[in-house]
Amino acid sequence: MRGRVLIPLPNTGAMGRKRNNFYMRSIFILALCIFGLLQYHNFNYLDSRDAMLSESVTNDSVDAIMSMVPATLHKYLTPHTRNHTISAAGLQLNSSGSSSGGSGNGAATTISFEVYRPPNNTEIKRQIVRYNEMQLVLNEETFGPLQNDSVIIVVQVHTRINYLRHLIVSLAQARDISKSLLIFSHDFYDDDINDLVQQIDFCKVLQIFYPYSIQTHPHEFPGVDPNDCPRNIKKEQALISNCNNALYPDLYGHYREAKFTQTKHHWWWKANRVFNELEVTRFHTGLVLFLEEDHYVAEDFLYLLAMMQQRTKDLCPQCNILSLGTYLKTFNYYTYHSKVESMPWISSKHNMGFAFNRTTWTSIRRCARHFCSYDDYNWDWSLQHVSQQCMQRKLHAMIVKGPRVFHIGECGVHHKNKNCESNQVISKVQHVLRIARNSHQLFPRSLIMTVPSLIKKSKLRKGNGGWGDLRDHDLCLNMTLPTR
Repeated sequence: MRGRVLIPLPNTGAMGRKRNNFYMRSIFILALCIFGLLQYHNFNYLDSRDAMLSESVTNDSVDAIMSMVPATLHKYLTPHTRNHTISAAGLQLNSSGSSSGGSGNGAATTISFEVYRPPNNTEIKRQIVRYNEMQLVLNEETFGPLQNDSVIIVVQVHTRINYLRHLIVSLAQARDISKSLLIFSHDFYDDDINDLVQQIDFCKVLQIFYPYSIQTHPHEFPGVDPNDCPRNIKKEQALISNCNNALYPDLYGHYREAKFTQTKHHWWWKANRVFNELEVTRFHTGLVLFLEEDHYVAEDFLYLLAMMQQRTKDLCPQCNILSLGTYLKTFNYYTYHSKVESMPWISSKHNMGFAFNRTTWTSIRRCARHFCSYDDYNWDWSLQHVSQQCMQRKLHAMIVKGPRVFHIGECGVHHKNKNCESNQVISKVQHVLRIARNSHQLFPRSLIMTVPSLIKKSKLRKGNGGWGDLRDHDLCLNMTLPTR
């Protein structure tokens, strides 16, 4: 070993190959980083470009809101109130256009305006009966009769006309809206709201009016009867005073408040009316989509709803309700625009922009006693109770991960903000949808079912109260009786 000479081995190229592999991996990683930076820059550019377009005005200003709406739809956002606050009766104008006190010498002309007088209670009741009996479908001559598989959109309306205007604008921009029947269900009769609804010209329209409202029954049940027990009176005191329903406070010892019970009554009446009483829906077996006056829809909401319905059989055979809305505060369309998930229907998460057909409704309606006697003034919690306690086939939902229905209301039954007329949320939703549109995240070509994150099993719970009065139970049950 001491005298041996070491002879170098021939170069086989192994070291060269290792170096080449290292360089290739480095180049690949660098290319990925560059691609990621380009994508990030692209989406930031879209964001910044949209911001620049509206930087001259405040995001939630009226001018900014109007700039995001096609000019042909501005008519729905422009108030034309009948309730004139300034009377112009007797205004004298001369032929040159100046007032009678001016220097013009032309012949004076008298212009008089009829002063608007809102209808009284008797007239309102008469009009409600007339509308509900006529069942007049507007624009049917233009768009033809309702097809069996067309989507019926039902909007529950109270008094918030500003939000309703924006909902109508969003509906007008939706693809295939002309094939739908749009039903507005009112619990408050208002000429300005009626004028707005009857101005719609992009689809068939029908108005129905909840006949047991507080407006039409201000001093009697289901409104506020003078002899009703005060909310916070103790049961012992209620029995002594012999006020109405003294024997039946709610789970928490409180007595009914008409302003809270009305919403549940209205929802139940509306669903019964649409599925079981209207002539135009008598043979309809397609989807019925439920919206409210302070919702806002994406332009592909009907497209996506149809795709969800078509894919139910293979993606989610157990799903019997489709949900287009969520209460997320941020929206990631790049990740979730074509993704859906399925889970048991949860009232607090899936009560916005959901749809089901007559088969599902029939199962719900069979559980009317559960819905009408459950001590909770919320219709959605009552519906979840029905699903858990009564329905043989529970409500199981397919939910879009990237919402197509948004909640724009700042104020409502449960929430009272300082500024109820704020346009901040409306502006945010418009901005989100504009970015989604510009980055081609709407109208996906296919749906992808994702595995939902681990969800705790929804426990049976007692209601929120507000529904202990037996008169409410009876009224609710009577709405289920067939009238056709």
